[in-house]
Amino acid sequence: MKIEHLAIWVADLELMRSFYETYFNAKAGGKYHNPKKEFSSYFLSFDKGPRLELMHTPEIAHSQNLAITHLGIVHFAVSVGSKKQVNALTERLRRDGYAIKGEARTTGDGYYESVVLDPEGNQIEITI
Repeated sequence: MKIEHLAIWVADLELMRSFYETYFNAKAGGKYHNPKKEFSSYFLSFDKGPRLELMHTPEIAHSQNLAITHLGIVHFAVSVGSKKQVNALTERLRRDGYAIKGEARTTGDGYYESVVLDPEGNQIEITI
């Protein structure tokens, strides 16, 4: 078994697609749109691993993934290959105005990572 994809409800589908394409080299498939349900989505593919589905419908209220403990997915991690790449991507995101919630460091469980927020507040761990 393997995880095939992870889905995120988003307020701004195009902004979020562009963010993941720009900073994480995601490749978006064609936009799916169901006018009857007012639902749109993109599947984003990466070099390896599961895909990310970005989904939008006006019926879903905007909710930010705040730094509080709650049930459900809290973050997902993207492996970029090296400490140098973790540091470089973290600094690029910082320069471009994105929130850095955790500076690059080696965690207690041995990961070298930083934590950033995407444009809608979802936490992403950038790891080796």
